[in-house]
Amino acid sequence: MRTAEFDYDLPPELIAQHPAERRDASRLLVVERLAKRLAHQQFADLADCLKSGDLLVVNNSRVMPARVRGQKDGDGARVEILLTEQHSPGRWWCMLRPGKRIHNGKRIQLHNLKGTPTDYWVTAIDKNETGKYLLQLPDSADVFQLLSEIGETPLPPYIERNPADTMADRERYQTVYAKQEGSVAAPTAGLHFTGPFLDNLKAMGIGVAEVTLHVGPGTFQPVECDTIEDHPMHEEWFEISAEAAQAINETKRAGRRIVAVGTTSMRVLESATDENGDIAPQQNRTDIFIHPPHDFRVVDALLTNFHLPKSTLLMLVSAFAEPGGAAGRDLVMQAYAEAIENRYRFFSYGDAMFLHQ
Repeated sequence: MRTAEFDYDLPPELIAQHPAERRDASRLLVVERLAKRLAHQQFADLADCLKSGDLLVVNNSRVMPARVRGQKDGDGARVEILLTEQHSPGRWWCMLRPGKRIHNGKRIQLHNLKGTPTDYWVTAIDKNETGKYLLQLPDSADVFQLLSEIGETPLPPYIERNPADTMADRERYQTVYAKQEGSVAAPTAGLHFTGPFLDNLKAMGIGVAEVTLHVGPGTFQPVECDTIEDHPMHEEWFEISAEAAQAINETKRAGRRIVAVGTTSMRVLESATDENGDIAPQQNRTDIFIHPPHDFRVVDALLTNFHLPKSTLLMLVSAFAEPGGAAGRDLVMQAYAEAIENRYRFFSYGDAMFLHQ
């Protein structure tokens, strides 16, 4: 399929710059795939779309305050560092901006949140073919403790904020069930849930299984080639526990629904399912690119946000709108057009969509 088929015009004012006042106060566009019917509801109405025996599969990855600032040794030039993934103890792959004139051995002094130099230094020791730098972090520092002290929440590039205005995002750009530190972007479909809302769903007989996928910066990478099949997909680490695998397998065998909360949960489930439709406990990496046409083996319903034009996430949602076919793209683009007409809020802090039969 042509990448241009997944493009659309979005008024800039519909890009949500801040979260809703309450997590569950967002709107919900419900898409019935078979009937090709759309319904405009509130997120609280999600409970009416679910039924006893359903299993929500959520991504419990936690967003790190992974953006730090500093200055280069020597010329004192300012540098922004985004830690993306641990390579080995004390060493992390990072994105640097600007990345010019940074050679192996170059030292960078880190700043605190007020912009004051600290006693912490990092050193560039390698650079890979994708342009990421391998940095040696301070030997004496606990990385996650260091980030909690001097790091900023790495908000998406379409959220334009002063760094001083990001402290509240440490809570709001995080799901209420986030546990496993490692993401640089939130699994945003889960941002709408509150603890009491989840408790109410559980009281209805709806189960919750947690998986982990650490979301990398590649999630924001647009598809730039003319045909979507030529796009090189980014790779991310995931984990499925024995408890989660058992819950998912038992739900499928009982003929009940698996509801993926977000595209990251969807990618985990579709990556980990074997030819018999079963899921085994595992730690693995995935570069799965789900686009039309795709035969889904596990997931029966999907909760997701609204995604960027020409993004792999929009293509995933389009594939799910008609499993095994290509016409789901038309239904999704119709839904997006209605969402724009009705002034829905888009992207990470925006409103939600629920696709089911």
